Amino acid sequence: MKSMSNVDIYTISDELNRLLSGARVDKSFQPTKDIVVMRFHVPGTGRIDLVMQCGSRIHTSQYPLENPVTPPTFPMLLRKRIKGAHVESIKQHNFDRVVEIKVKKDKYYTIIVELFDKGNIILLDDENNIILPLKRKRLSDRDISSKKEYAFPEERGINPINVTEDELKNLFNETDSDIVRTLAMNGLGSLYAEEIIFRTNEKIDLDKNTPTSQLSDSQISEIYASLKELFDDLKEGNIKPQIVKNGAKEDVVALDLVSYDDFEKTYYTNFNEACDEFYSKKVNTNIKDIKEAAWNKKVNKFEKRLRLQQETLDNFAKTIEDSQHKGEVIYSNYTTIENIVNVVNSARGKDYSFKEIGKTLKNAKKEGMEEAQIFESIDKMGVLTLNIDSATLVIDPKLTIPENAEVYYEKAKKAKRKTKGALIAIENTKKQLENIKAKKDDAMERISVPKKREKKNLKWYEKLRWFLTSDNVLVVGGRDANSNESIVKKYLEPNDIYLHADIHGASSTAIKLNGKKLNDNILKESGEFAASFSSAWSMGFTSQDVFWVHPDQVSKTPEAGEFLAKGSFVIRGHRNFIRGARVKLAIGIVDHEGKRIMVGPIDALEAHCDNYVVLKPGFTKKEAIAKKILSKINEDDLLTLDDIIRVLPSGKCDIDEEYHQRKKYEKIQS
Repeated sequence: MKSMSNVDIYTISDELNRLLSGARVDKSFQPTKDIVVMRFHVPGTGRIDLVMQCGSRIHTSQYPLENPVTPPTFPMLLRKRIKGAHVESIKQHNFDRVVEIKVKKDKYYTIIVELFDKGNIILLDDENNIILPLKRKRLSDRDISSKKEYAFPEERGINPINVTEDELKNLFNETDSDIVRTLAMNGLGSLYAEEIIFRTNEKIDLDKNTPTSQLSDSQISEIYASLKELFDDLKEGNIKPQIVKNGAKEDVVALDLVSYDDFEKTYYTNFNEACDEFYSKKVNTNIKDIKEAAWNKKVNKFEKRLRLQQETLDNFAKTIEDSQHKGEVIYSNYTTIENIVNVVNSARGKDYSFKEIGKTLKNAKKEGMEEAQIFESIDKMGVLTLNIDSATLVIDPKLTIPENAEVYYEKAKKAKRKTKGALIAIENTKKQLENIKAKKDDAMERISVPKKREKKNLKWYEKLRWFLTSDNVLVVGGRDANSNESIVKKYLEPNDIYLHADIHGASSTAIKLNGKKLNDNILKESGEFAASFSSAWSMGFTSQDVFWVHPDQVSKTPEAGEFLAKGSFVIRGHRNFIRGARVKLAIGIVDHEGKRIMVGPIDALEAHCDNYVVLKPGFTKKEAIAKKILSKINEDDLLTLDDIIRVLPSGKCDIDEEYHQRKKYEKIQS
């Protein structure tokens, strides 16, 4: 896959600096060994994911990558050190393939993204010392290890953005190489080196293979003019981000290039978007190939086991048939075999060695003695090998003929006994193989096509916690201190009802009656909603008391000498309590002003949709439980994993399997 050029990085860095300056750093992830994703929150825009791949690329992305359940060490350290920090600047270092992301939290930190060679991502402290690199490296001139001072790679080449004509002349005077190679190896890369020659050839006739030492001053001036023409657009931000394609060849560039005049072009609003479309699908394809290879390895393991087991079973069948046949041959040639055995035993009685006996029998066979025709060999222990009716028999003269036959019959019986075990083993392996193939198909289907994360136009209540009661009354709640503040100041009207769980750390909740009468059912469901979206959930409670009051009892004015934190309110007058409100929620897709995801009390979900999942406080992390929920309710492919995660309560969850089993039983009985 193409690595970003110095020119690409210049353009990306400029866009990222304008986009992310002032943004808050959120979580970091590591989907693969060389890809790190940093998530940012940009005021007025929301979530922005920045993908950094060692030695390859850096850009924002709308294509979420699947993350491991347990985050590796590097992203965990980024979360610990810089989550909550704000971006100060993002810049390219010396027109090199290195990006510096400077952030400030308790102190300054710098994330270095190296995009040359195999690349690296490194976290530095405020004194430029390495806290942790993604990859530890020891080179002749650089030691990329923890607690070492970070050293940038040696500066080389030219910066085409601000290079002067004299600097270009000096560069050409210092080498005996040809023009295109000199430009390419000094920071421009082959694409832009060729582009400069193309543009120069529109004005003068110039062979790109001309040694730089043979260039005249006028030729150098024309080369410099072409270089300035190309990079002045970049410097002034007059870019035209595009993906170009011609047959199998495809590229992403920030400028219109003469080199790509004959290519099909798709333009984008910014270079980050173009890079996202160019790289993300290729990376997802690569990840798919890697995962498919891993699954194939598992499948091959069971296929190999099945093949060996089948071969063993076939061998058992062959052994049974062969051994039974040999036993029958012994009995059908009883006299003939007995005669040759008697000869051997008689000779041994006269102190002949087995070697001498064998030699005698071979001579007798050559001379045409009928009894000796079945003889093949005799070993040093006296065991005979005979050939009768195309069957090779091993006969022990110390045993009787029936005993020799029984040896073969016993071998057949033993193979029969083993056949039963082999058949059971084969059936087990077949089931395991089918199971692993089904898992592979399911996993490959989920990653086969990368899904672009589209920003949805949310209704005002979807930006809050919300649900519709079974009486079709809208209930909204705050997601954090800011939205708790909004619930009271912006959304709570005189005829509404205010609820709050009787515990520290809870959502401010408003029942939007809109002229409807308050009843016990509305209070019950709203109480469960308020109880569940409180710290009672993360504490693992099964029930929680909730109080409710009228809007005029809710005040932001504290008592004299007291202070109210953001999202906190003073409640004056009598409080009405809903005792022991159930801490349990259901999640499903409802049709309210269009289809959308809703989380609320079980009764509300039962009233508004057929397919829903009941959740209770538990032990499963959000991402893992969200995947299970998505597979159960996302029938029309309306939701993404992020949609599920966004609406879940704070804390871990489990699916209430007992509830679903009971419902399934009740449905069968009815």
